[in-house]
Amino acid sequence: MNLRLTWVQPEDLIGHELRQAAQDGRDASAIAHRWRAAGGPPAPSAAGASPQPAPPPLRTLASRLLDELAEVPSPLSVHEPTDLPAIRAACPDWPRSGTAAKTSDPGAEASGSGTAASSPGTVASGSVAEALMDRLHAAWLGRAAGCLLGKPVEKLPLHAIRALARATGNWPLTDWFTAKGVPGELLAAHPWNRRSARTSLAENIDGMPEDDDLNYPLLNLLLLQRYGPGFGTADVARLWLDELPAGRTFTAERVAYRNLLCGLEPPLTALHHNPFREWIGAAIRADVHGWTHPGDPAAAAEQAHRDAVLTHTANGVYGAMFIAAALAVAATGNADVHRCLRAGLRVVPPRSRLAEAVRSGIETAGAHRDFDTVVDRLHAAHGSYHWVHVIPNAALLTAALTHADGDFSGSICRAVSGGWDTDSNGATAGSLAGLLAGHPDQLPGRWTAPLKNRLASTVGDFDGIGFDSLARLTCAHTNPREDPRS
Repeated sequence: MNLRLTWVQPEDLIGHELRQAAQDGRDASAIAHRWRAAGGPPAPSAAGASPQPAPPPLRTLASRLLDELAEVPSPLSVHEPTDLPAIRAACPDWPRSGTAAKTSDPGAEASGSGTAASSPGTVASGSVAEALMDRLHAAWLGRAAGCLLGKPVEKLPLHAIRALARATGNWPLTDWFTAKGVPGELLAAHPWNRRSARTSLAENIDGMPEDDDLNYPLLNLLLLQRYGPGFGTADVARLWLDELPAGRTFTAERVAYRNLLCGLEPPLTALHHNPFREWIGAAIRADVHGWTHPGDPAAAAEQAHRDAVLTHTANGVYGAMFIAAALAVAATGNADVHRCLRAGLRVVPPRSRLAEAVRSGIETAGAHRDFDTVVDRLHAAHGSYHWVHVIPNAALLTAALTHADGDFSGSICRAVSGGWDTDSNGATAGSLAGLLAGHPDQLPGRWTAPLKNRLASTVGDFDGIGFDSLARLTCAHTNPREDPRS
């Protein structure tokens, strides 16, 4: 039997780490030469593992070279710190916070300083609470719809996404993908995502199927229920080991899970043999941190940081902080999309690659009326990154939101039509645009009706739960702030 465990085999990781080294300015040419000279293959382009296992000597070499690469310093680290105090110091416009956690030291967090659960946040009563509940309901629905829209074309190249949609007259993208009417030769050339087509094409949708882009918000609800907003990074790890099946993790999350089982503790869980530490995984976990801090982007970002450093570093962490802060401003109900994105940038070191990518997405979207042109420019600028890396996806996400000017359908369709990590970008775009819409009834029925108010999941007791129930659970843990401009 040939069992290939994805995302953790040294011979599959080394190619990704060599690419990461080139992108963060480390000179790994000698190490790359040794790997190639030994017959080492490049990293798998889309899958999590190469088709065949490496012979034992090559696997041993890969593990040794990963250790050597970890010792090569990056010249970009001075502008791209991971430590929260250093991140705050690098951000000249860091927002004031009324509810931020008292400790931000990773060592203190890992030691369990936040393990005592606190009571749910105090939510305003009456119509204010109802309005917040409606926004959160729309955010959950939006996240699900955007994710589901992107699922069948995940991993497909941009030209394939465009060809499949055009074949059914659905370009520019305005509706669910469908296999009906697509020529057989086109389907053979560009098959749908094999795990998702049976539940995410228009003709197959029957409620919201399980997806990691929804599992992580569920996990973070459990995190707040068990440990309160003062949770530590070690509490995130404990929750995962209790509630998250290892097979439901991917990329950096799977590496960190393996590291936990090997006895490593945060922040080493994010560092050891983890070439995915700047990919999109932490960003897709950020929503609950933003949703539960209306008007307090600093607290949302700091909470997202404590979650993210279990698995990610530098730009991978900034992606989560950026999204959490933007969602915190959107959750107030009195901001437009552009103000939300500006708020997100305030918690990202301005000289980091993530900040540059976000600014490029906003500027490119503002310069071109045709979104295909925007996408082509972004792919030309960021095409050297893996399709799951946070940097190209952050550029595309912000471009989609900017170009759509906050419109819900426009936001999720642009995010998905731009390629790369289609379901993750669609989910985050739908979350923010859902908050801006303010009410479930403001989301078009073609996106919400097929969800049937039902979410499938293997997390906790959430399987089959309704999005209205999730909104109530989320609202119980919100910590609103009166002055979102502070």
